[in-house]
Amino acid sequence: MGESKDIEMMTAREGEVDEIALQEAIEDERVKTQQRQTGGTLERYINLVSAINFSFLLQCSWEAAAATFQFSLSNGGPASIVYGSIFAGFGTTLVATSLAEMSSMDPTVGAQYRWSATFAPKWNRFFGLMQGWITVFAWICSCTSNPALVSNIIVGMVTFNNPDYVPERWHVTLIMWAIMIIPFLGNFWLRKLLNPLEAVGAICHVVFFIVSIITLIVLAQRSTAEYVFHTLTHDVSGWSNPTVAWGLGLLTVTYPLTGFDGVLHMSDEVKKARVRVPRSMITSVVLNAVMQFAYMITVLFTIGDVDVVSADPLPIIQVYYQATGSKPATNLFVSMLAIIIFVSFFNVFASVSRLAWAFSRDNGLPFSSFFAKVNPTLKMPLNALILIGCCLAILALINIGSSTAFNAFISLPALGLYISYFFPILFLFIRRISRNHPVPIPWGPFRLGKWGPVVNLLAMAYIIFIVIWMPFPGALPVDGVNMNYAGPIIGAVILGALIDWVVSGRKRFQVPVARHRPDF
Repeated sequence: MGESKDIEMMTAREGEVDEIALQEAIEDERVKTQQRQTGGTLERYINLVSAINFSFLLQCSWEAAAATFQFSLSNGGPASIVYGSIFAGFGTTLVATSLAEMSSMDPTVGAQYRWSATFAPKWNRFFGLMQGWITVFAWICSCTSNPALVSNIIVGMVTFNNPDYVPERWHVTLIMWAIMIIPFLGNFWLRKLLNPLEAVGAICHVVFFIVSIITLIVLAQRSTAEYVFHTLTHDVSGWSNPTVAWGLGLLTVTYPLTGFDGVLHMSDEVKKARVRVPRSMITSVVLNAVMQFAYMITVLFTIGDVDVVSADPLPIIQVYYQATGSKPATNLFVSMLAIIIFVSFFNVFASVSRLAWAFSRDNGLPFSSFFAKVNPTLKMPLNALILIGCCLAILALINIGSSTAFNAFISLPALGLYISYFFPILFLFIRRISRNHPVPIPWGPFRLGKWGPVVNLLAMAYIIFIVIWMPFPGALPVDGVNMNYAGPIIGAVILGALIDWVVSGRKRFQVPVARHRPDF
């Protein structure tokens, strides 16, 4: 009772240090000493502005929606985009708020798998290991989606400017590999430059947004309000049921809002993480949800000839071209999308490498002792970063064997991330309503109070609804070409995690213990 109360009241204002904070300082130093002995420790260098910029830019919602809204044009149409954007904005904010409360208790790089291990009513080690595998895999796939989006934009622009060009699938793989090189090296040698790069990226994220909207409003032909608000497309992809079509169209507006937990996996490098990480997550989701909704409403009102737009592999190109009537102007606006998504790739790369490092530190991965090391000179998990780079290079090969790989790169990370969000919220909700648990919940500075159970319950309902639609194929009849492999792949990851648990994980994996530390 006394410990819980002290934890809740500590650090009420900056510079305040009480008895609990001093105890935490001792514990933090002990942990740092232990980490130096086992491979090093990370350096705190990310301030509040950088933390917010990190999440804000990482999501790049309106750019990702612009590059993927072909999914909604064939399923759901404008009704799915408009009302789905509102639905996704509120739902994702509930999810982010639930995770923000946990990040205030224990702002740790491992995040979801540590919280599952902490709050699970039983079998803590089992749920922690399973959650870790799902979260790490989901983030590796999420990291792959950035070069997939940029390469898709590049190929679309080349085709737009050179109609005789016939893209081969191996071309896309080579482009993806090329796109990975600079962010990899940037995280390797230029870690301290990530802060100013994030600031520039965040400015471009806002400026390009404003310029794009103004250009489309001033130059483009207007659609009717009837088309924007009352058109539900359910006769193009083969899915004739309007509800199913609307649900499938949610991919365009839900996928860009995932990944807000990226800053969580940088927690060991964020100053005053117990306060700043929750603020960063909630702020980035709200801002990106508003920007995505405003941009997509603008696109629908200025879409021009819908048939021409729908026929293009990258529809946003035709939206800008019909509005401006100029190929150079269209190239400029579409390049803006690629630039911001590319810059956000630096953040995604950094986040997933820290997550893999943390999971290895808790012996979650095979060969954990190797991947858990922190380079003492670079102050970063070099081996984990190389592991992620190799995984991305291998995953890019999928595009050579499947023409639907781009769909997998988009739907798979969204499905995996939503599953990773669900279980910590579920376990906290169970702990919250339990009256028999001997240990009180160690609340942090950010607490939902009496609204907590309601927010958690609504967040879980939203996740379940979204996860239902993610594995559905985008078109009928289903064959090997248009099959959505997201569900089977996630199933394979869960099966692999179960095998790992049986073979060695139950002996190898260590249940993480929350560290309530001061944030100086």
